[in-house]
Amino acid sequence: MSAPHLLIAKGEEPALLRLAMANRHGLIAGATGTGKTVTLRVMAEALSDAGVPVFMADIKGDLSGIALAGAENEKFRARAAELGADDFEFAASPVTFWDVFGEAGHPLRATISEMGPLMLARLLDLNAVQSGVLNIVFKAADDDGLLLTDLKDLRAMLAHVAENAAAIGAKYGNVSQASVGAIQRGLLALEAQGGDAFFGEPAVAVGDLMEVDARGRGRISILAADKLMQRPLLYATFLLWLLAELYENLPEAGDIGKPKLAFFFDEAHLLFADAPKALVERVELVVRLIRSKGVGVYFCTQNALDLPDNVLGQLGNRVQHGLRAFSPRDQKTVRATAETFRARAGLDAATAILELGVGEALVSLLDDKGAPTPAMRAKICPPRSRLAPLSAEERQKLVDKSPLFGKYEDAVDNVSAFEKLRDAGSAAEKPTGGIGGALGTIFGGGSAPSRGGSAPSRGGRAQKSMGEQVAGAIVRSVTSSIGRQIGTAIVRGVLGSILKR
Repeated sequence: MSAPHLLIAKGEEPALLRLAMANRHGLIAGATGTGKTVTLRVMAEALSDAGVPVFMADIKGDLSGIALAGAENEKFRARAAELGADDFEFAASPVTFWDVFGEAGHPLRATISEMGPLMLARLLDLNAVQSGVLNIVFKAADDDGLLLTDLKDLRAMLAHVAENAAAIGAKYGNVSQASVGAIQRGLLALEAQGGDAFFGEPAVAVGDLMEVDARGRGRISILAADKLMQRPLLYATFLLWLLAELYENLPEAGDIGKPKLAFFFDEAHLLFADAPKALVERVELVVRLIRSKGVGVYFCTQNALDLPDNVLGQLGNRVQHGLRAFSPRDQKTVRATAETFRARAGLDAATAILELGVGEALVSLLDDKGAPTPAMRAKICPPRSRLAPLSAEERQKLVDKSPLFGKYEDAVDNVSAFEKLRDAGSAAEKPTGGIGGALGTIFGGGSAPSRGGSAPSRGGRAQKSMGEQVAGAIVRSVTSSIGRQIGTAIVRGVLGSILKR
C-alpha cells in the first residue's frame, strides 16, 4: 500500500505532497535552468510509485529518460540522505510513449465525431452563424448514418451540404455558402499543420492513458510534443480533445485517497502565449471542474503570471524555483509572485526567490485540510531516473515492448461519409440505356438517389427552365431515331405549350 504522503523536498520540515490533495492541482515555476523540469520528474516518479497514472507532454524532448534508471551518482545519494529519503534507489518508471505523428511513440488519434461540432467550432474560431452551419453538418451526417472519422469525411459532408443547401436548409435551417467556405478554410489550415495525422481510426481509448503496471505503479504516458508545439493549432486541437474526453468520460469521484490521473503541462507559458481563446476557456473550465473527477492538473512554466488568473487561482500545490530580476518589470513580477504564497514568519519570499539556487525552491503544498502551508525554502529531492533523454533506438525498443504495441500502429480507413457520398455520386451519374433511359433523361433522372447522395442543387447555380431542360434532353437523344421519335411525341403531346415543333 502506498504512503499517503510523498516527499518532494525538505527545508525546515519535510515538504509532503498529500495524495488525497494531489487532485487539487499544482504549479511548478521558475526561470530557465533553475530545475523545474527535474521537479516535474520527481513529482511524476513519486505519483507513479503511488499507483497514480501520469500524462505529460514532452515539449523539449528531455523527459524520456524517466523510462530508465539513473546512473549511480554520489551527489544525488548525498542529497537524498540529507533530505531523509531513506528508501532512495535509482529506478525506472513504467512509460508509454505517444506521438500524434506516429514517429516517436504509438500513434495518437481521435475521430471528428469525438471532437464534435462545439469544440471544433471553438477551435476554428467560428462565429455564431458558422458554428450553426457546422452543427447542421454534423446533424445531417448523423441522420443519414454518415460517419465522420477524418478530415476528408468532414470536407465531403461540407460539400454535400453546400450542393444541397436548399433541401437541407428546409429541414435543418439556412445553410450559408460563405459559412461553409469559412469552415473549409479553417480545416485547410488544420490539415496543413498535420490534422490529417491526428484525425482517424483507430481512436485512442482514454483508458489506455490511465493504466497501472503489474506492480501497481501508474504508467507515465509521455507525448512527444517537440514537433507538435511547432503546430499550435494542432496542439490546441489535441489538448481540447483530451481534456474533454477526460471530463466527459470519467465519473464523479469527489474526495478520494489518490488521483485517478495526474496531468502535467510542461512549458505551459508556450501553451497560453498564442493559444486560441477556445482552448484557454476550456482549460479554465476543466481546471475548475475536473478535480471532482479525480484528476490533478499541474502546470510547469517559467513565470506563474504567464497563466490566466482563473487558472492560477485553482493551483493549490506550488513549487517556485528562482527568478531573475534584471529590470523594474522583472522586480515587479518577483514581488507579485511572492505575494501569491502564504507568508511564513522570518521569511522574505521576494528576496528568497532571487536567492534560490539550482535545485532549491519555495514550496507550499496543501495540508490535510486542503489549506496551503506557509511558504518554505527547501531543497528538491533528486530524481531516480536517467536525466539524459533516450536515443531513438532506446525509445523504439520500449515502444516495441509496450503492451499497447500493435493496437494503434496501423491506421484504418473504414467506410464512412467520404466513401458513401462518393459512391452515391457515382451511382447518380451513371447513364441508363434503352427507352427507359431516354425517358428518364427527359424527365430529369431515372432511379432515386441513394440515402446520403447528392440532391439537385438550388443554392449553388441558377436553375434551368423546364423548356431548356426538355430541349437539352431532346438534343442529347437526337443520335437515336427512337429517342428522337419519343422526344418529338412527348413535346407535341405533353409540352406543346412550352416548345413548338
